[in-house]
Amino acid sequence: MHLYGTANINEIGHLEIGGVDTVTLAKKYGTPLYVYDVALIRKRARAFKKTFESMGVKAQVAYASKAFSTIAMIQLVEEEGLSLDVVSGGELFTAIKAEFPSERIHFHGNNKSESELLMALDYHVGCIVVDNFHELYLLAQLCEQRKQEVKVLLRVTPGIEAHTHDYILTGQEDSKFGFDLQNGQAEDALTYAIQNQYLDVLGLHCHIGSQIFETTGFKLAAKKLLEKLAEWNESLLFEASVLNLGGGFGIRYTDEDAPLSPESYVVEMIDEVRIETERLGLALPEIWIEPGRSMVGDAGTTLYSVGSQKDVPNIRKYLAVDGGMTDNLRPALYDAKYEAILANRANEKTTETVAIAGKCCESGDMLIWDLPLPEAAPNDILAVFCTGAYGYSMSNNYNRIPRPPVVFVENGTSQLVVKRESYEDLLRLDLSYVEKSQV
Repeated sequence: MHLYGTANINEIGHLEIGGVDTVTLAKKYGTPLYVYDVALIRKRARAFKKTFESMGVKAQVAYASKAFSTIAMIQLVEEEGLSLDVVSGGELFTAIKAEFPSERIHFHGNNKSESELLMALDYHVGCIVVDNFHELYLLAQLCEQRKQEVKVLLRVTPGIEAHTHDYILTGQEDSKFGFDLQNGQAEDALTYAIQNQYLDVLGLHCHIGSQIFETTGFKLAAKKLLEKLAEWNESLLFEASVLNLGGGFGIRYTDEDAPLSPESYVVEMIDEVRIETERLGLALPEIWIEPGRSMVGDAGTTLYSVGSQKDVPNIRKYLAVDGGMTDNLRPALYDAKYEAILANRANEKTTETVAIAGKCCESGDMLIWDLPLPEAAPNDILAVFCTGAYGYSMSNNYNRIPRPPVVFVENGTSQLVVKRESYEDLLRLDLSYVEKSQV
C-alpha cells in the first residue's frame, strides 16, 4: 500500500487525508465522494515553479485545467501564481467566474468555434494556441474586424510521440492536433501569421503524449523545434520568445509506475533547451509547460460505500460499490489501473482478492479487477487512490446517476467545493413532450 501527500493511517486505523478522517468525511458528505489533498497540490505547483526560478529561466507553468476544473480549483491555481490552460468555452467560463487573471490564460483546442474565439478575445486572454489553418484564418478575420491584437502560439506536431516509457519518432505526424513540422504546414502557418498585423506570434507549442516517465521525448521535441526555429530565424527573420513543451508528466497509480519528480522533468528540459539554443546561436526563449495530471492526479481520492457481493466459486469474487464508470470512466475507457484500501479498516491484513464493480448496468463497469482486501462488509468505505485527474472531469450521468460532490481537505479542515447533484438537477434541462396537435 502506497500513501500519497498528507495521507496516513490514524490511531484508530482509519485513512486520514489533510488531517481529516475519511470515515468522517464519508458520513458528513456521503459517498461516492471526491476528496482532494490541497497541500499536495500546492507542493506540486511550487516544485514546478521553484525549479524554473532556481535555474534562472523565465517561464510560465500553466495548469492544464482539463484534468480537473472547478471554480475552487482555479482559485487555488491563482493562489499559487500559476497560469491556466483551457481548451473550451466552458473551461474559459469557469476561469472567468473564478476571476482568474485573463493575461495568464492560454486557450487551446483543435476545433475552437467562432463564439469561443470571440469569448477569448472579449476576455483578452493572454495567449491563443492556434491549432490549424481554419482557426488561423478565422482568428485573423475576427481580429481584423475588431482591430484587436492577440498573442498566439502555433501548435506543431514534431513527429515524436511519448507515452510512459516509450517514444516514437514518426508516429505523431498522424494527429488531429497541430501543424505538421515535417511537411511544410507549420512554416506556411507561421509565414501567414507573422504577416498579419493583429497576430503577435510568440513562438511554438507541442504536446507529445501523456503519463510520460522519462525525459527523452521532451528533449527530442525541444531539439527538433529549436532546429526549425533556427531555420526560420534566417529564412523568415522570426525569433521566438516562447517555447511551450506541453505537459504529460506521469504519476504513480500502481507499483508498475515509476515517474520522475517535477524537478527532474524541468531540469532536463531546461538543460536541453540551453544546449540547443547555444549550439544554434539562438536567444534562450521563455519556457512554458502545462502540468495537469501531475498537479492533481495523486492528490485525489474517491470514497465509496461497499454494497452487494457476488462470489463465483473458483473464478472471482465481485464487490460492488455505489459509484463506478459515472465518476471514474478511465478504467472502462482505457483499462486504467488503481490501488485501493478499506478506509475504515486500513490497518487490517488482507485476506482475499476481489474485483471492484461499479453499479452501472454495463459489464465493463469495473473499477479494479484484482484488489487485495480484508473481507469486506456492506457499508465499509473503499478509498481508491489517484483519482484526482479526469475523474470529475469525465464524470457523467449514465443510468441517471447524479455526479458526486468534491471536498477539499487541508490542515485538519474540509470544505465542500462542488455540491452533490440531486435527482432534480438531472431533470433541470428536460422539457416535456407535447404533441403537435396540442400546440
